[in-house]
Amino acid sequence: MNSAIIFGLLIALMLTGMPISIALGLTVLTFLWFLTTVPIEAVALKLFTGIESFEIMAIPFFILAGNFLTHGGVARRMIRFATSMIGHWYGGLGLAGVMACALFAAVSGSSPATVVAIGSIILPAMVKQGFPKRFGAGVIATSGALGILIPPSIVMVIYAVATGGSVAIDPEGKRVLSASVGQLFMAGVIPGLILATMLGGTTWYRAWKNNYPRMQKATWGETFVAFRESIWGLLLVIIVLGGIYTGMFTPTEAAAMSAVYAFVIAVFVYKDMKLRDVPKVLLGSANMSAMILYIITNAVLFSFLMTSEQIPQAMTNWVTTSGLTWIEFLLFVNLLLLLAGNVMEPTSIVLITAPILFPVAVRLGIDPVHLGILMTVNMEVGLCHPPVGLNLYVASGIAKMGITELTIATLPWLITMLVFLVLVTYVPELSLWLPRMLGML
Repeated sequence: MNSAIIFGLLIALMLTGMPISIALGLTVLTFLWFLTTVPIEAVALKLFTGIESFEIMAIPFFILAGNFLTHGGVARRMIRFATSMIGHWYGGLGLAGVMACALFAAVSGSSPATVVAIGSIILPAMVKQGFPKRFGAGVIATSGALGILIPPSIVMVIYAVATGGSVAIDPEGKRVLSASVGQLFMAGVIPGLILATMLGGTTWYRAWKNNYPRMQKATWGETFVAFRESIWGLLLVIIVLGGIYTGMFTPTEAAAMSAVYAFVIAVFVYKDMKLRDVPKVLLGSANMSAMILYIITNAVLFSFLMTSEQIPQAMTNWVTTSGLTWIEFLLFVNLLLLLAGNVMEPTSIVLITAPILFPVAVRLGIDPVHLGILMTVNMEVGLCHPPVGLNLYVASGIAKMGITELTIATLPWLITMLVFLVLVTYVPELSLWLPRMLGML
């Protein structure tokens, strides 16, 4: 009954058009005030302790690094490098867009930032070369979603924060800790590359079928020059992932390093950003960080309420006594997350559902890292379909297209992403092999 009241109240508040963060906070306050004996002072304590996590500090740093890279000409150089590599294939500029999105995703951690950085440059070029606008918009809107799967990823950090400190019991009765940010980053590498390849394959097939334009093959000299110009941006991938794997610094320290590094190459190496532009970038990053941290704070309150009402434990007991298998459970998880993607943005979905799903998944023998990657892929799909698909709105602004028209344009790539979701759901080794090989599992 308490579960029904909590989620019923949350849904009712969301239906009023209230921001999800405020709806979460009001749900907690209302329930605690009228239906429990928990002192209301506990809310103030949780508001402060909720974001008192070292890992949360990675979020504003990754946002800042992404903004420096977006404004600092890194995207343009990555597009030129990608074009020199595969621009002569069918749908060359479209394929270069997918590759550039994958490269930029490896340094930004944000899907909307990837869509803006790559789409604003390559989409006008595709239209100018003779590609249909729908084709270009579909490529960019979906390929931009790689920003949260290929590490570093803000969504992965949020998943680690949402389940951080939690301990669950596996089928053998052993205690299992939640996944760390480092484990999730390494686990996202292979799925990210596979999805980029599948999206590229869909782009190539449609370009080949419709005989879309191809570019002249670049010489080895032109490719080398493009690589040399983009090397400073690509080195950021090595700094973040290499630093985490070798133990030189934690994911949070890696985020701070990436922010400083992005500032240096944008202002002093590439010189595409002036020092007078830096305050504007800092302010924009602070606004976005504050929004995400406010959602996290209220979601931590919501998680505290669910824990105090024993909702995750009750769900775990129900699943184990009902005979539900891990295959059926993951199907349920996918359907739940895809439905949630219709009404909420990724941060809120992960913060609300991860603390509930984590103990149940572990009880069924599902690795927390696998669950984290699975949730991240679901968030990617949610970014690319209406009514709240953020990538669609960003791409719509760039392409000057309506959401309905853009939704139809993205369908071939969206179907590809759904096929990949099934693959990553039921082949756990895609997520677990690399971190296991590196001794992180």
